[in-house]
Amino acid sequence: MNDVPARRRVWPGLVAASVLTLACAGVAGVAAGVAGAELTRGPSTAELRQAAAEEVARRWRTWPAGRVFPETVRYAAEQGGMERARRVGISPQTACDRAVDARLREPMRRAGCRAILRATYLDALQGVVVTVGVAAFPDEPGSVKAMSALPRGGRPAPGLKALSFPGTVADRFTAAGRQASLARKGGPYLVMVTVGQVDGRPAKATGEQRPTMFAFAGDIADRILDSLTTPAPPDCASREWRC
Repeated sequence: MNDVPARRRVWPGLVAASVLTLACAGVAGVAAGVAGAELTRGPSTAELRQAAAEEVARRWRTWPAGRVFPETVRYAAEQGGMERARRVGISPQTACDRAVDARLREPMRRAGCRAILRATYLDALQGVVVTVGVAAFPDEPGSVKAMSALPRGGRPAPGLKALSFPGTVADRFTAAGRQASLARKGGPYLVMVTVGQVDGRPAKATGEQRPTMFAFAGDIADRILDSLTTPAPPDCASREWRC
């Protein structure tokens, strides 16, 4: 008779353990359900927006150079109508320090410059040469900070270095031949432009210039910047995207 109460005393422990096991299984099932839903759900709007912003910020190194700098770029001609500037060449060098004058190197470093891609274009009449530089930064504050270091009033120095190509009509475009500059910024990019004439004459030898003579270079900068900074519809199945 004495062993009966002992067996009865065992049952409450077994019941408690069973209840605890069932509770843990229930929690595990809920957790698995939440994890499964998290793994199978599509990306949220915020995640897609972030993925698009990151894709834009990588374009300077993921896009082919010919996509950053197309073979021709449309611009509004001084005399009216639309013309096309033709690309002369693209520099293989991307180091920030190599692309700008010495006085701009430290400001570019402080702004977080990752690379400066450069290409040179000729206007439709082949009288004006335009070097375009695309500076890439980690984020928009970096491009804003870098732009604040550029000279005011269209002065070409200190600024983007002229990019000439021997054996072409642009081979005389040197530092001394830079006559004007401008810049555009958007997102993590700063597009800088320096302009001169194909004969390489220095700015001081040109006399009084027409205010609109180099205005078309702004169109070129705008089009290149727009191409770089316009978000594309996210494609999470592509290796270029991180959704």
